[in-house]
Amino acid sequence: KLQIISLVFSFIYGILIYFLLELLDKIIFNNKIYVKLIFSLVFSLFVSVIYFIIMLYINNAILHYYFFIMIVLGYLFMRFVYTKLFVK
Repeated sequence: KLQIISLVFSFIYGILIYFLLELLDKIIFNNKIYVKLIFSLVFSLFVSVIYFIIMLYINNAILHYYFFIMIVLGYLFMRFVYTKLFVK
């Protein structure tokens, strides 16, 4: 049961990452390269720490490679849906 909850959460987290990356791209679009680098680093750390904290709550932070695969699948799924529905 914990595995399924963790897999579903990872998939949804991948979708959330897609939206957050779109927002980050809009925020730092015209900034200088060092500002983009700093924002990207902070964003990556933030997303990683939040994921770890939530996984700590769900299943004592036992991480498996297939959780990360589900994050990537969630991201790719949302990218596919977003480009099909909203980008022309």
